[in-house]
Amino acid sequence: MSDEDDPEYDIDFRANPSEYEIGRGEQDVFKCEPYKDELLPLWSIKTLDSAEDGAEAIYKKFCEYRDMKEFPGMDLARKYLQMGWTRAMRYAKYPGGQKYEDGEEREAQEWYDDEKREIALVYKQYLDQLRDDDTYQHRRQEWKQEESEES
Repeated sequence: MSDEDDPEYDIDFRANPSEYEIGRGEQDVFKCEPYKDELLPLWSIKTLDSAEDGAEAIYKKFCEYRDMKEFPGMDLARKYLQMGWTRAMRYAKYPGGQKYEDGEEREAQEWYDDEKREIALVYKQYLDQLRDDDTYQHRRQEWKQEESEES
């Protein structure tokens, strides 16, 4: 099944928040509308300046979602910050961000790209701040409980 045929692409998660599943890591970060359209344009790991602007803007969106009690938006903001951290760290450790070469995992370098490491740390700072947010922690725990009751 192609991504375009995936039924999740037909769901407006703001209008239907109960359809949202937390998932693992950055799972579904490019699927959940309208949040993808609101967060993806903010996200960048191209330069340190763009990463600083992007991470701050994503965190501000998190605060807006929190104030509007939109857990799917809050969690997707977390996923975009997490993606900024993990992707930038991959580029920091591996030439061209390529973890594998000819099917074999490359040896990580410390640090191949210092700017990408700085970018990763910017995203990590905002990610940690989000994860430490009491409202986020409480809502995430409630959401997971609801998910487990539905399964």
